[in-house]
Amino acid sequence: MTRTEQSAHGFEEQLLTDLKAHILQRSEPAPAGRPVGHRSRFRRGWRLAGAFGLAVALTAGVLAAQAVGLGSQRPPTASASEILRLAADAARQQPELSARPDQYVFTEALATRRERPDSGPYLTTRVQMWQSAGGVAHPQARYRPEAEPNGWGQLRVLRPLDPADPTKELDELPSPAYHGDLPTDPDRLLRYLRDHPVDLHLPEGADEKAVYGGESMPYTTARSVLDGYVPPRALAALFELLAREPGAVVVPGDVVDAAGRHGVAIRMPGVIGGNIDFLFDRDTHVYLGTRGSVVRDGRESPESAVARLRVAIVDRPGQLP
Repeated sequence: MTRTEQSAHGFEEQLLTDLKAHILQRSEPAPAGRPVGHRSRFRRGWRLAGAFGLAVALTAGVLAAQAVGLGSQRPPTASASEILRLAADAARQQPELSARPDQYVFTEALATRRERPDSGPYLTTRVQMWQSAGGVAHPQARYRPEAEPNGWGQLRVLRPLDPADPTKELDELPSPAYHGDLPTDPDRLLRYLRDHPVDLHLPEGADEKAVYGGESMPYTTARSVLDGYVPPRALAALFELLAREPGAVVVPGDVVDAAGRHGVAIRMPGVIGGNIDFLFDRDTHVYLGTRGSVVRDGRESPESAVARLRVAIVDRPGQLP
């Protein structure tokens, strides 16, 4: 994957490292890139491997040990753009949630990741996260191994790391997790995302103008918005916008996510050194989550997968819907 894509996922990588440390009782921090100012940006808070939305840098694969696999059903006949438009239709049917700035977007997911790169078992962890709807507080999360129903860890406050010192946490607050101000028309949304790109935390010396002015940048930002809560009409516009992005393809075969749900996978473009798939329910086309792998020496190595289970609005961290 490119340096830009790696930098964009400093937060996701660090949260996965934190999740892994919870399981293994050890810490392996992942450094983030150096932030560079540009226009008015979405400051992405802690993100769980894209599964709470964005998965630009992680990649597609077939996870073993009941994680994400290919089944025996025939591949879908619809194109990637057709499936994304069906996902837009499904989004319009979802009930709309409202939130005050002082409330929290609650998200629950199953995250599967290999214990060590290219080796070891795949570990599935249940994650509950509370993100500030108005961006006025740091996110909080707790984890437990899926095989241990009573194994919940303590609720933890999540802060980004200092790019200059990855061992130091910053107090910078994230963007609001409730995206109630997004345009509901695809053309207007495209213009909005072009003017409000996600902060990629580019490394020093990167060609900022070329990166943020590129044709793919609005689509990158669109995927990042999935981290929080997007109201139904805006979510529909987002999927319609992604349907326009060239290069997405349908992965043949039946996909089973970490929660055991059957779906269809759309392999997104623009990832070097691996692949990233968005997963949608095979029948309803509701967005399910992501799966990822890297490619080493010409071989695709399953890396991670996240199944998004539920989203709700609550009043405080630790509160369940």
